[in-house]
Amino acid sequence: MADALTIVEGLENRWMRAWVAGDAKTLKSLTSSKFRLVVASKPSVLLDSRSWLDAATSRFRCSSFRYGDIYSRSLGATVVFGTRMEILASLDGEDWSGQLWVTDLWQKSPVRRRWVMAERHLSRPEESPQVPRLIQSLQLWR
Repeated sequence: MADALTIVEGLENRWMRAWVAGDAKTLKSLTSSKFRLVVASKPSVLLDSRSWLDAATSRFRCSSFRYGDIYSRSLGATVVFGTRMEILASLDGEDWSGQLWVTDLWQKSPVRRRWVMAERHLSRPEESPQVPRLIQSLQLWR
């Protein structure tokens, strides 16, 4: 059987390809219901699972991605995956492309014993005062 790091690396690619394709069904199947997307902006903001899944197929779109150096670490039922990533993306139609550092936490679900993404951190220096407001406007749970 493949080790957890190999499995999660494949799931990372599948998750990102689903975002590019706007494939809500695949994204939902790979994303924990307790998922959080944390964006390093001023101030930092987060999206819950429901908000992320809605935004990923409507207002926060990715058209391509390319991984750089990959860091991964298995912690039993949790895998940390980090990478430098070049992304072509838009947020409410505004260009949001560039270099990011992405840190993802994957967990093996206790019931179905499958890997799901529990948390993603997107980090980059963000100087635009509009980004925190735009990210917050994606939140469905206000």
